[in-house]
Amino acid sequence: MWKKYRRVAELFQAAVIVGLPFLRIRGASAFRFDIPDLKLYFFGTVIWINEFYLFLFAVLFFLILIVFITTTFGRIWCGWLCPQTVLLDISGDLSRPFPFRFRDSVQKVVLLPLSALVSLTLIWYFVPPLETVRALFSSKVITGFFLVQWIIIYAELAFLGRRFCTTICPYSMLQNGLFDRDTLVIAFDVTRKEGCMGCDKCVHVCPVRIDIKKGLRRECVACAECIDACISMTRPRGISPFIGYRGRILRPKTVFVGAVTLVMGVGLLFFTYTRPSISVVVSRDPQQPVKGLNRYTCSIQNNTETERRVHISINDGFILIGERDVIIPPYAVYKGKVMVKATGEADRVIFVFKYDGNKILEKEVGFL
Repeated sequence: MWKKYRRVAELFQAAVIVGLPFLRIRGASAFRFDIPDLKLYFFGTVIWINEFYLFLFAVLFFLILIVFITTTFGRIWCGWLCPQTVLLDISGDLSRPFPFRFRDSVQKVVLLPLSALVSLTLIWYFVPPLETVRALFSSKVITGFFLVQWIIIYAELAFLGRRFCTTICPYSMLQNGLFDRDTLVIAFDVTRKEGCMGCDKCVHVCPVRIDIKKGLRRECVACAECIDACISMTRPRGISPFIGYRGRILRPKTVFVGAVTLVMGVGLLFFTYTRPSISVVVSRDPQQPVKGLNRYTCSIQNNTETERRVHISINDGFILIGERDVIIPPYAVYKGKVMVKATGEADRVIFVFKYDGNKILEKEVGFL
């Protein structure tokens, strides 16, 4: 039966999402967006907000990945991995031991702690878990976000439920434009229509109450409940089920889109992990104190998990006034100002940043 495989996939996905904020790589969060410092901890490295090209690259990669998954596997996200589906399935399983007339009420009660956990998990991707727990009822910001998210998530799950999938979810509406005749979908074998027993058990177990025998509909969430229901009726009679997965995964379209997705993914990892250990931005302040003396702002980013010592110098024809040696903690940024005085006629200043003994970065900036 497909249900047990779906439950394994759902529980694994839930464990990954809830557990990821606790995972640490090289002493830092594996995946967390640090709002105060505007940086993303990304599996052993840090992506800063000024490295916007990486964010654009990542967005483009995930868009292509969505196209590939949907074109190839249809609604597999909706039925197997969507957090809404996972929460509704888990709460439904926990309420099943109770009498039928109480199950709906029990499910709503079960959704209360599950919604709270989801709300906490969302915060954990911005504030470390232990820090969140300590500040949960002492920080107005964290408490406010937790309560608002809890209320919204619970209301959506308990009172809207599957209707969200069939009426509001934009991804559900987008899927129709990405499907083709070979996309993997759940379908009824119309060539054996006359042999169907007409028990309608597939309709009774469907969470969105559609009749798969009448053809594929946008409301289908690909939960495979109808397949299991059909198997339960046909297997004792020694016949194959009338409902099952139909489609062709390996075909020119999926190979091409899959290859593009792979190239984009490799490119994203390459550009992320081949950045220099130190990133530097130097800018001249618009307002200068006196003629012949310019003020510059230096921003030095440490993209590694180790502390870095950076020495700052400039080219001949100028005198550097200010801090020349700075120590930058792991995954941190140093911002400071220096003064440059001209001793010649040159109109360009070359800042030289030396670190790790012999590694050098140069930044050329104008001088007025």
